Amino acid sequence: ELVESGGGLVQPGGSLRLSCAASGFTLDDYAIGWFRQAPGKERERVSCIASSGGSTNYADSVKGRFTISRDNAKNTVYLQMNSLKPEDTAVYSCAADPDLQLVCVGGLGMDYWGKGTLVTVSS
Repeated sequence: ELVESGGGLVQPGGSLRLSCAASGFTLDDYAIGWFRQAPGKERERVSCIASSGGSTNYADSVKGRFTISRDNAKNTVYLQMNSLKPEDTAVYSCAADPDLQLVCVGGLGMDYWGKGTLVTVSS
């Protein structure tokens, strides 16, 4: 399974680091994606990273503010979020699949999904 952590309440302009930890399998051969869903909105793909960490991609809405990284030795993927805005408020979830393209487009049928962690950006 995948378990997200690190969410919480933060003021606009603040930072949070989310973690996506795998248990029961190793992340080495999996691409990972971070997704978010705000109330009443469609799920949005935020970022994705290849199994090697050599390729990353970001949604335009977070480019330059968010950074995805992975530590395969710790079986964990991170999402560093800086300069947070109220419109970043959402439940953030991670997903894993060997197919990088599938992960980066947020397609159906990925092998693993986490349950999500809530990020609230508010003063």
